[in-house]
Amino acid sequence: MKQQHNIVARIIPAAKNSLRGTRDAWRHEAAFRTDVSISLILLIASFWLAQTVIEWLILTMPLFLLVIVELLNSAVENTVDRIGAERHTLSGRAKDLASAAVMFCLILIATVWLGIGWERFYG
Repeated sequence: MKQQHNIVARIIPAAKNSLRGTRDAWRHEAAFRTDVSISLILLIASFWLAQTVIEWLILTMPLFLLVIVELLNSAVENTVDRIGAERHTLSGRAKDLASAAVMFCLILIATVWLGIGWERFYG
């Protein structure tokens, strides 16, 4: 019983931290709000486009990945900005790499959605 109590004692604060992080991202990160908005619109559209549960999963998983990667991108940007305002090659590289990860998520979403859309309407 004590083991279960320890798990719950860790989960509750972790959940509070996660919710606070999500709230802060929504309040302070315009790119996060944009990506969540795009993901919600496409999530709704996925119920119309998908013809099977597997197609629905294939359409929606990259949307969650986009939000996750955007959160990580924001974390990198905030950390680099916290370290200092001076320009440094490695700071710029870190931000660019995180931004590239978001770009590849967007490319993944476009590829998946265009592929399933093509299959549905032209396949």
